[in-house]
Amino acid sequence: MPARILVIDDSAVVRQALAQILGRAGLHVATASDPVIALEKMQRERPDAIVLDIEMPRMDGLTFLRQVMATDPIPVVVCSGLAGEGSDVAVQALEEGAVDIVVKPRLGVKGFLEDSARRLVQVVRAATQARVSRRLPGPGAPRPVLPGGPGARPLAFRETTHKVVVVGASTGGTEALRALLEAMPPDAPGLAIVQHMPEYFTAQFARRLDQLCRIEVKEAAANDRLVSGRALIAPGNRHLVVRRSGAHYFAGLEDGPPVSLHRPSVDVLFASAARACGPNAVGVLLTGMGDDGADGLLQLRQAGARTIAQDEATSVVFGMPKEAIARGAVEEIVPLPRIAGAILGWAA
Repeated sequence: MPARILVIDDSAVVRQALAQILGRAGLHVATASDPVIALEKMQRERPDAIVLDIEMPRMDGLTFLRQVMATDPIPVVVCSGLAGEGSDVAVQALEEGAVDIVVKPRLGVKGFLEDSARRLVQVVRAATQARVSRRLPGPGAPRPVLPGGPGARPLAFRETTHKVVVVGASTGGTEALRALLEAMPPDAPGLAIVQHMPEYFTAQFARRLDQLCRIEVKEAAANDRLVSGRALIAPGNRHLVVRRSGAHYFAGLEDGPPVSLHRPSVDVLFASAARACGPNAVGVLLTGMGDDGADGLLQLRQAGARTIAQDEATSVVFGMPKEAIARGAVEEIVPLPRIAGAILGWAA
């Protein structure tokens, strides 16, 4: 039976375009013009995944998302504007339990979605396979605050690091990265991270992580140093690579073609770390659909690096780790809550 998708958007053009694209891919698509209508339809037929706009009449997308995740969790893909306030709210939706983001420009929406059809179908298919759990905190519930609060965070050491951690993630990765980075102490080894996320969203994602973590988290810029106490997030639509000059490691940004269907690509980051760092690196592959990162993680292992994959039980989608395991790229399979400890034990 085809997977059932519910598209919720107040734009008739968007609903029509998404229904056509997903329908051609063999998915069964229903639509609703707002969350109130959607809730009525969901009582008659429970969807396998939801594509959700944020700004809608009668009930906004975040309120609807919180209600779904608190009562009957269903994988949700956010369909949001490209920049500004839209990107901020979309990243907040990921924190509330959405599994991925599809970008939606203000103008030329139908043509844009048609051009992005392959990626759109991949994201929605991944959502139908995602494991999502109930979110018990009510609307507006605060997240736990680190002792002393973000403002009292100890300064990172800013020492040159001879240890580099490279991390790749996709569907479900935003929350996995939050859990991983929140567990890192101020003197953690430098991290370079690729999270599959559209352009304009990565800067806001990095800022949110920076507020929660004891290490500095920022969107990578060319020639940023990879040093203790800092994590660099690949910008959307740019490949992130690790380069070495003497004893120092730096971030590089490249505009090459997509690799494994993605830019930024985990394979590109991992392959660069294999060349630049060899046994001074650890590669970590987190939750995600597809196989991006599997070949790169194998190159890291062959170069003498330690390699870790998130286990199936704690992955939202066990695609990328599973592919890496099948290729013999993984030295250790670790549940998400123990990955930070595994990294720090190696770096000690």
